[in-house]
Amino acid sequence: MSREQQDALSRTALGVFRLNGQFLAVSEKLAEPAGLTAAWWQVLGAVLPEPLPVAGIARAMGITRQSVQRVADLLVRDGLAAYAPNPAHRRAKLLAPTEAGRAAVRRIDPGHAELAALLARELGGQEAFDETVRILERLSSALETVSERYEGSPARD
Repeated sequence: MSREQQDALSRTALGVFRLNGQFLAVSEKLAEPAGLTAAWWQVLGAVLPEPLPVAGIARAMGITRQSVQRVADLLVRDGLAAYAPNPAHRRAKLLAPTEAGRAAVRRIDPGHAELAALLARELGGQEAFDETVRILERLSSALETVSERYEGSPARD
């Protein structure tokens, strides 16, 4: 690896860490009027399309199973989600949003739409916003592929 590549990797990591912090901060503000936290919104959002087991949510979100389990239990406790039987696995129940959970996420929509419009404008329009998304998705996919190879590398032993 060249010094230039190492510098690019460091700048990318620092930029993503900063971006993560920025997204968490704005997500907390967006979720607050709905009575949610960013973590609650994240987990509810993962199961809006279809119920998922806690491990599946963790994989999709890139967070630990334990943290998802803690949030899922709180969502169930507060009536925003419910556990359902999983036909594929007896012990790993599926988490599904309740109507109250769906309603809470819908309350975030106006602020979410406003932020999306502001970001699109700041980035130079929808086309630039879409390109930003493609680049981030490409980076995530590449890192996943490289991580699998890197972790299995004999040089790491």
